[in-house]
Amino acid sequence: MADKSYTFPEGFLWGGATAANQIEGGFNEGNKGLNIADVLPGGKGRLNILKEPGFNFEVDHDKYDYPNHEAIDFYHRYKEDIALFAEMGFKVFRLSIAWTRIFPNGDETEPNEDGLAFYDRVLDELLQHNIEPVVTISHYEMPVNLVKNYGGWRSREVVTFFERYAQVILNRYKNKVKYWMTFNEINSGLVMPIMGLGFSIQKEEDKYQPTFQAYHHQFVASSLAVKACHEIIPEALIGCMIIYAPVYAYDSNPENVMHALQEERLFNNFCADVQVRGEYPAFINRYFKEHNIELDIKAGDLELIKEHTVDYIAFSYYMSRTEKEAKLPEEQTQGNIMGGVSNPFLKASDWGWEIDPTGLRISLNELYDRYRKPLFIVENGLGAKDTIEEDGSVNDDYRIDYLRDHIAAMGEAIEDGVDLMGYTPWGCIDLVSASTGEMSKRYGFIYVDKDDEGNGTLDRSRKKSFYWYQQVIKTNGKEL
Repeated sequence: MADKSYTFPEGFLWGGATAANQIEGGFNEGNKGLNIADVLPGGKGRLNILKEPGFNFEVDHDKYDYPNHEAIDFYHRYKEDIALFAEMGFKVFRLSIAWTRIFPNGDETEPNEDGLAFYDRVLDELLQHNIEPVVTISHYEMPVNLVKNYGGWRSREVVTFFERYAQVILNRYKNKVKYWMTFNEINSGLVMPIMGLGFSIQKEEDKYQPTFQAYHHQFVASSLAVKACHEIIPEALIGCMIIYAPVYAYDSNPENVMHALQEERLFNNFCADVQVRGEYPAFINRYFKEHNIELDIKAGDLELIKEHTVDYIAFSYYMSRTEKEAKLPEEQTQGNIMGGVSNPFLKASDWGWEIDPTGLRISLNELYDRYRKPLFIVENGLGAKDTIEEDGSVNDDYRIDYLRDHIAAMGEAIEDGVDLMGYTPWGCIDLVSASTGEMSKRYGFIYVDKDDEGNGTLDRSRKKSFYWYQQVIKTNGKEL
């Protein structure tokens, strides 16, 4: 597939993607408050915390290390990093704004000027290098105060706080940012409610009611942000952002096919249907009935959601998912946070994520067929262990191969008729893994000298993939 030459649209948005909590550090500088990522310890045990009940959102330095506190120190090194992005030829750079830099506790009435000024400097630096910012308003960064004292997105009050935050940054950066997204991977709350919904399911608590009530509040908040963006920056585009993983049936058994369809609709389509089509999908009614879910929907909510839909669909793509109705423990995939069974036709990464470039082409076609909205791949990449050679180089041909095959799949989808805006591979610079808090799970074109114990100089260096991606951008995808 990658041997073919592809034609990408003129003005295609090549770039890279990050999140504030995974790169910035400076967690207690500039009057910033604590957010969810700041209280999540590093290590493979983090994934259990994200998925299991009972997390208390407290910092315990005697027991854990907190890699997000320093991350890769983008807070102090952003000029150096942006210069490297410019050297690669980035047209866009996806970043997030840390809610707690703007409203440290989340419920203040006035924003923190230090935080606003920091992002002024970052955005100005990007624009000076002719790189368009793509800004995620909320990327797993809810203020801990809103978690502890309001219950996260369970609370209707948080909608008001989020709207205030969104309006402040939209007004502040209206002349600097043309591309916005509301919530990062909004559907992740179904499997990782701590990061996605701002609360931990309690052992004695039924998870369904609070989860979907929280989703309703997020849908309202997202619509209010879309409304504000269209009013404040009429020329801007604002999208939703989801995880997308096409679901394959394990075999042609109709029971497994039906099970795969139900899993795909709930995880891949539910949130997007509401944000893109502006209404709850028909299939969710049966799900609500079977799980005794009764949403508290205020007057005007459904009209707001209907009237203020997103302009484009952004999504992350890392893997596909294979489903079987009756799964044996030994059949389960090890690294896939969405579950499923191992696919015998696919290889997996060092962290057990199954590699499926054709699945990206399938995803693009499924999304475009369903919604007929422009698509934007804002995360895709290979988390792998990199080796530093004696001369300081990193020969990451495995990453080049992964990205080449996925970009080729994008080219095929464009020939299929899909309207694709751009591509920002995840972790264009090494950063702290969201799911494990590790540095050794590296995604970047740029190596950062830091290990899982926090040791290292933080010096940056170019990997082999840096120069490869530079050429991809220079040729607008013709040379892979």
